[in-house]
Amino acid sequence: MSNPFDVIVIGSGPAGYVCAIRCAQLGLTTAVVEQNVNEQAQPLLGGTCLNVGCIPSKALLDSSHRYAEAAGHLSDHGIGVDGVSLDVAGMMARKDKIVSQLTGGVSGLLKANGVSVITGSAVLLAGRQVEVTDASGEKSIHTAGNIVLAAGSEPAAIPPAPVDGDRIVDSTGALCFEAVPERLGVIGAGVIGLELGSVWARLGANVITLEAMDQFLPNMDEQIATESAKIFAKQGLDIRLGARVTDVAVSSDAVSVTYTQNDSSETVEFDRLIVAVGRTPRTEKLFAADSGVTVDERGFVFVNDYCATEAPGVWAVGDIVRGPMLAHKGSEEGVMVAERIHGKAAQLNYDVIPSIIYTHPEVAAVGKTEQDLKAEGVDYKVGSFPFAAIGRAMASGETDGMVKILSDADSDQILGAHVVGPSAADLVQQIVIAIEMAASTEDLQLMVFGHPTMSEAVHEAALAVDGRAIHMVNRAKR
Repeated sequence: MSNPFDVIVIGSGPAGYVCAIRCAQLGLTTAVVEQNVNEQAQPLLGGTCLNVGCIPSKALLDSSHRYAEAAGHLSDHGIGVDGVSLDVAGMMARKDKIVSQLTGGVSGLLKANGVSVITGSAVLLAGRQVEVTDASGEKSIHTAGNIVLAAGSEPAAIPPAPVDGDRIVDSTGALCFEAVPERLGVIGAGVIGLELGSVWARLGANVITLEAMDQFLPNMDEQIATESAKIFAKQGLDIRLGARVTDVAVSSDAVSVTYTQNDSSETVEFDRLIVAVGRTPRTEKLFAADSGVTVDERGFVFVNDYCATEAPGVWAVGDIVRGPMLAHKGSEEGVMVAERIHGKAAQLNYDVIPSIIYTHPEVAAVGKTEQDLKAEGVDYKVGSFPFAAIGRAMASGETDGMVKILSDADSDQILGAHVVGPSAADLVQQIVIAIEMAASTEDLQLMVFGHPTMSEAVHEAALAVDGRAIHMVNRAKR
């Protein structure tokens, strides 16, 4: 048995490595265990987010958007471009370079903060012991005063469409196509399915997305979801709701997908099929039966409001616990846990965690939706403002979408904000800060917003809550 650490973190994704760095900053001797390795047998740090999730997908989203602009939209600006060509291999190389730089950066940060990196597959045993099995099969036992589980998640599977890594791929495989498929199917119209579908549609694929649910983006504000669906349809994304996949057949050159919709059955052929039906927590082999850690029926670890498990000194953060599977949520949970281990009364406000879809335009939200407030019986006010009336948006040719703000009818405190449009992720973050500071819409009304900026849509939406928007005709307030 090795010398004990103060903290051992299992997993080096955003939740794990951030937790480890904060622990080290607080003077705790810390180790991170990572099972994935690169071609040189070095630990592959950064988890799903940096390696096969957030970062590579955003790199391809940006590259594909630039290609689409050059190939079809610059003429609106009086710019003529002839002979635009697509280099998929070059695009993938750029993505891989960015991933390498960021994962290398994580390695450097861990080293600079004195965090030990242990390579191998970890299992939590009783008594805060961690058994690590390396690539050769050799086992070692490590102990610590506190253990933080941050094992992350993996793509969910569905029986009718087993991933074969060739014709049928998951979100990881969809980031590595060597050529643009002419006919691309996507199962799932959630965040992952929309982003990946957008990438390949911009590059020329004919994309059909099959979504089993009857409602588009059900967790989003209904008005924003409806507006988003209109924008995506205008872009040519064929999203079929209530389409339940029942059978998939793979031949030498195609994938045939059979689905039911409105009590009828239809079969469509694709060159490639992406299964993007969500993710599942990676907890199946994470701990021994006597470790004291328990999970629910879906495999999520039971934790309290501060991410403590039922086992003393054992914590769990990120995708393996309740709440949205978001890198920024996991990172902040990692910080909270590190500080609580150190004795600080840290906590995390789960009501102000933003959600973002990096399509173009982006879709972003924080706080309550209008349907939430109706269901809770809250008397509320609402204000919205279209980007079509924002000078900066018109100058940029980015006029689709709107900003929507919800506030309490009595106190005027901001309860939620929802945006579809240019820079939606950054605009929602402004309102995240406002909600965290218990601001009212009047506070936003009184602030000076630069002109011309996209942020003026936030200002105008706040004014619209009270029927005071300047650059549109206001609707009568109830």
